[in-house]
Amino acid sequence: MDLKADVAVVGAGAAGLSLALRLARPPSGAGPLDTVLLAAPPGPARAAPRTWCFWEPDDGPYDEALAASWQWLRVRGADGTSVTTAIAPLRYKMLRSDAFEALVNRRVAASGRQCGGRVSRVEAAVDQVAPVPGGGALVHARRADGGSVAVRARWVFDSRPLSRLPPARTTLLQHFRGWFVRTGRPVFDSSVVELMDFRTPQPAHGLSFGYVLPVGPHEALVEYTEFSRRVLSRAGYDRVLRDYAERVLGLAGYEVTACEQGVIPMTDADFVRQTAPGVFRIGACSGATRPSTGYTFSAVQRQTSAVAAALHTGRYPLPPRPHSTRARLIDAVLLHALDTGRVDGPAFFTRLFGRVPAPRLLRFLDGRTSLPEDLAIGAHLPVAAMLASALALPLAPRRSLPAA
Repeated sequence: MDLKADVAVVGAGAAGLSLALRLARPPSGAGPLDTVLLAAPPGPARAAPRTWCFWEPDDGPYDEALAASWQWLRVRGADGTSVTTAIAPLRYKMLRSDAFEALVNRRVAASGRQCGGRVSRVEAAVDQVAPVPGGGALVHARRADGGSVAVRARWVFDSRPLSRLPPARTTLLQHFRGWFVRTGRPVFDSSVVELMDFRTPQPAHGLSFGYVLPVGPHEALVEYTEFSRRVLSRAGYDRVLRDYAERVLGLAGYEVTACEQGVIPMTDADFVRQTAPGVFRIGACSGATRPSTGYTFSAVQRQTSAVAAALHTGRYPLPPRPHSTRARLIDAVLLHALDTGRVDGPAFFTRLFGRVPAPRLLRFLDGRTSLPEDLAIGAHLPVAAMLASALALPLAPRRSLPAA
């Protein structure tokens, strides 16, 4: 199968789907773009269903597909002291990847019927993206039945995970395993997210916390998350998850209905956004993951919106850096402080949520605060530890690591 398109989007995760949806809905006066979305077929190349969380005001573009949303967050210190805070006018939102994909598919189909952008979905695993003379690239892929697919496009946006991370001074892994649990009696407060519960055994290096997303009084996603250099075995995750669910949360007689597990690199690496003329990276492989938190979805929305706007107006569509220079510098210093043990992670995050108004803190974690706001938040940080890490950071060597 040989295809030609204006745009080829490689990968049907958050970044690929978001860009395809935006290209399917051109603004008034913009001409439609022929787009091919290459999604991995069922099998080892396709990512397992996963959960994305983010915060934004009500009436967001994907609200109809949300699993749940909340206006209250809680952080618990290692001693059990809790800070519960309202985040209005924001909401903390939970979106399952399969629900998001179904929503995008419906909207792309509806846009096509209304003479919007033309988006074709091809289920094939991409083997190679090769630049061609005269501009653009040829995308080579293979279908589940073994048949080959070749797509020639003027612009290619690749969202596949990297096999190796760029050199970085600090790389921690945010690794987690979660259980979707159902209880016989109502035990969850469905109005509040347990964002960080530090009543978990802390690793020798890094930090850990529990994370509870209640979708009703009987159901919740209960996760164990760790920031450290090495992942656990599946048995290790299940052991700490069971301890958290039963000893800390006091759950009994619960049923595990599904699981999810993942690893997110938290790194101060400088990600490449263009790999060849007309070939770009988007999403996590371009640095969309916020190094200090692991959140990615909101940055993906900003980045793909900018790319689509450039394509629709005929501008060069280099994806913008997902996070500002100032935000990346702050993250690099914080990562170094956590990695070296200069900062006590549980105490650090508990203090921040206890002293900074939640909406401002969430804007800070999203990289959207002004310099005066950053300075005001900085007054609540462990100044000596952060300064020591800032001074040591330029001397730290950069190392390249395999991707998680």
